[in-house]
Amino acid sequence: QVQLAESGGGLVQDGGSLRLSCEASGSAFSGMAMGWYRQAPGKPRELVARINPGGNTNYADSVKGRFTISRDNTKKTAYLQMNSLRPEDTAVYYCYTQTGVRMYWGQGTQVTVSS
Repeated sequence: QVQLAESGGGLVQDGGSLRLSCEASGSAFSGMAMGWYRQAPGKPRELVARINPGGNTNYADSVKGRFTISRDNTKKTAYLQMNSLRPEDTAVYYCYTQTGVRMYWGQGTQVTVSS
């Protein structure tokens, strides 16, 4: 089994920055894809970013150039650096890990960007 501990959310002003962290336990971290989804009221859940075991990354078009996902295999932790935040980025962010088709989820962290 895999457990994820997520942290780093908070309240920032338009244009500010936050860094989310997601620490994994259980299976070999280096073999897991990692990423974040976000859920905002009135909007569908969307994939924000992901990083594959080999380090390749993907981003939603809405965050390209502003967000950066990375991983530290020694610390078994993934990071989502969020810069130039906008009010429309306000959501609960859920980190996840995936091995094959099996997915595990963090508890979620609230990100609020005020205008």
